[in-house]
Amino acid sequence: MLDIKLIREQPDLVRENISRRQHPEYLDYLEELIASDKKWRELLAESNKLRAERNRLSLEIAKLKKEKKDVSKSLKEAEKIPERIKEIEEETKALEEKNKLLLLKIPNIIHNSVPIGKDESENVEIKKWGKPPKFSFEAKNHLEILQGLGLIDEERAAKASGHGFFYFKKDLVLLDLAIQAFALNFLKKKGFVIIEPPFMIKRKPYEGVVDLADFENVMYKVEDEDLYLIATSEHAMGAMLMDEVVDKKELPLRFAGVSPCFRKEVGAHGKYTKGLFRMHQFNKIEQFVFCLPEQSEKMLGEIQKNAEELYKELGLCYRVVELCSGDLSIIKNKSYDTEVWMADGQFREIGSATNCTDYQARRLNVKYREGPGKPAAGFVHTLNNTALATSRTMIAILEQFQRKDGSVDIPKALQPFMNGVKRLEKK
Repeated sequence: MLDIKLIREQPDLVRENISRRQHPEYLDYLEELIASDKKWRELLAESNKLRAERNRLSLEIAKLKKEKKDVSKSLKEAEKIPERIKEIEEETKALEEKNKLLLLKIPNIIHNSVPIGKDESENVEIKKWGKPPKFSFEAKNHLEILQGLGLIDEERAAKASGHGFFYFKKDLVLLDLAIQAFALNFLKKKGFVIIEPPFMIKRKPYEGVVDLADFENVMYKVEDEDLYLIATSEHAMGAMLMDEVVDKKELPLRFAGVSPCFRKEVGAHGKYTKGLFRMHQFNKIEQFVFCLPEQSEKMLGEIQKNAEELYKELGLCYRVVELCSGDLSIIKNKSYDTEVWMADGQFREIGSATNCTDYQARRLNVKYREGPGKPAAGFVHTLNNTALATSRTMIAILEQFQRKDGSVDIPKALQPFMNGVKRLEKK
């Protein structure tokens, strides 16, 4: 979230940021917050004034009693104060809760370099790598390939769990695990600490890392528990340092999270949903970084480069786009999507790299200090990047490396993790 001081002192800057994002609904939240915060501060000032008046009257009553003078007028005045203070305390408490929720709805300040646009159609292509394959046959989509090879069972998964789930079978399971092992080995060599986080976290830390709308649209809640299934290991890793102060010399902290991800958003309107592309459950390797404010722009480049190196080693044709202002979620300051070529000739998102600046850290209360024993100097910056989401990586492999006979070549980089399997084929 933003610093309330920024909203108080530079409201026009925040208004301009909302204008650049081209989502005017945020402006309603901002104006409501400005008015509510003003009322809260007025009540706080009144409360402080009443307490001072109560202290003055106490001294006055004591003095009058000592001088054996009439104290009835002063007592009458003093009797009214505690009731009004109690009323103010109740009002300010309600306003504090309201203001907190409003503050969580105000979007992060976007980077000056972010292209202005309304939605994903105005994202800007930065680069392309590799060439789309040229097939001498009619290319199939990944679901047709998997069904032809007998590596997936959609019908039984729907019977057991509903739409958006699959049973993986035989060598497809090995491929999923191979992608995870490949990415983790790569990131470990880059100095990342491998993390398998809890697959459920409480609402408080979750509020620190996501848009509040995600609680309804994305996350699964555990019934009668203050727990949510994680939509990505990013969320759990962000919560690791909640309410902590990190020594400056320890930063940046680089983590590589491996976990299943659970999401409700399979049937999102207007989104590509075929096969493995948008599932309720999938596995992912995520990069997550805590760093100093002055390090975050450089770290964004580093984690994006890591992801691209992985795709290059796999030999996958991809492109990178920078998200325009209207396509950035409220937590993002700047973000890149990496998109892979698919058999229908379209590029679709396989992962994203994002600088959240201090937006998540302020919510989670993660700070840094100059050294042991010294006070906190400020909030850290957080960044995240999808190193490899196994489902979408498998889509790219299946559709880009398919053969005329329906088999699929396994990229050489994955073969050491495949128990000798070099090709997916019907057995």
